[in-house]
Order: sequence, then C-alpha cells, then structure tokens
Amino acid sequence: MHVACCFFEGVCMKIGIILASSQKDKMDVIAECVKKITQPMGHETVCFGIPENMAQTFSYVETAVCISLLLSGKAVDFVVTGCSSGQGMMLAANSLPGVLCGYIPMPQDAFLFGRINGGNAASLPLKDGWGWQGREHLLHTLEKLFDGPFGEGYPAHEADRKKRDTMLMKQINHTVKRGWAEIADEMDAELLEKALSFPGVYDYILQNSSDEALKNLLRANR
Repeated sequence: MHVACCFFEGVCMKIGIILASSQKDKMDVIAECVKKITQPMGHETVCFGIPENMAQTFSYVETAVCISLLLSGKAVDFVVTGCSSGQGMMLAANSLPGVLCGYIPMPQDAFLFGRINGGNAASLPLKDGWGWQGREHLLHTLEKLFDGPFGEGYPAHEADRKKRDTMLMKQINHTVKRGWAEIADEMDAELLEKALSFPGVYDYILQNSSDEALKNLLRANR
C-alpha cells in the first residue's frame, strides 16, 4: 500500500489538485498558486477540475475517495485539496487507504506537517478570507509546505526522534488500514461508482497507475 510521500530535494513529484463541487470556484487560484510554488522545483501539477456547467455535484466524501484511489494507485505522489473547513476533507481522506492527510490552515501548520509528518495530502480551509488577501495567504502556506524535504524532522536537534516517530506512525497507518482490494466489495457501490465519474480521475488512473490490480478493480466498478 502506498502510504506516504517521500519528497527529497532533487526528486520531482506529481502533485494532484482536486476539490469538491462546493469549492470548485477556488480551483483556478489554487492551481495557479500550487504551480507558482512547485514548478520551479521541478514538480508537475495535475488539476482535476469540475466544469462550471456540470450539473452533477461531488461531495467532500466522494472527492476523498478519488484522492485515495489516485494515491493508492501511485498515479500522483501528493494531493492538494480542501473544503469549507478543511477538516471534513482531511478526516474523510484519512479514513481511506493510502492517505496521510494534514490540515494546514496556516503557514506554520503547513511547514510542520511537511517537515515532521511527511504525509501525502494536505487539506486547506476554503470558506473564508478569499480575494487578494486569501491568495497571498495561500501562497505563503504552500511555500512553507514545500519548503524543504518531507519528513526530514524538525527542529534539527530533535530530527532523529521526530523521524522515528513519523516512521512508526506510518507503519501503524499501513497496518490498520485495508487496501482497496479488500474493501471494494464492502464499500457502498453507488459511492465508488460516483467517485469514478469525477471528471478526469478514472482515465488518469488507468493511464498513469502502475497498479494493475487496482486498475482492474476500477474497471469492474465503473
């Protein structure tokens, strides 16, 4: 199971950006900010946007399923996401296989999550504070998130202990969560089918995942 991203200096990541329907109007500014911060580092961004005229809507729970499938299949290495509070998406994503999602309302939270916890997804609160000031806050938050290798430990004099604790946390996460091959038959069929209709997600996983078993599972549930 793909549990967490390991971003080291000089290693490029594929970063997915995905939001539920309630926040789809924020996609352009979030994508712009993620690209501005990460493209100079050599990272690639992939946006899973919902068309403005699309009548079908996707909840944060359905979107979290997409996040889990993208990460479990190693179609992307990291996901930037969010919802009104940021916490619902974080909790939903963390309940699913292959995800270790942090809640990053402030630049300090983003920095500590990146350096200490080294997860593979980050959830932003997106309800309030938008406009030019919201964009500047988002840029600063993302700058701190990607300000150095993930999971390197912080502060420096406690780095070894922090890294040991992070590794233990990831091992527990891997142990207690079952993979998609085990849970697919127990999942709500309509939920999985709906998630697989999220624009671009299904096709992207089939084209970019190296996990043939997962891809066959998705074909069977489409």
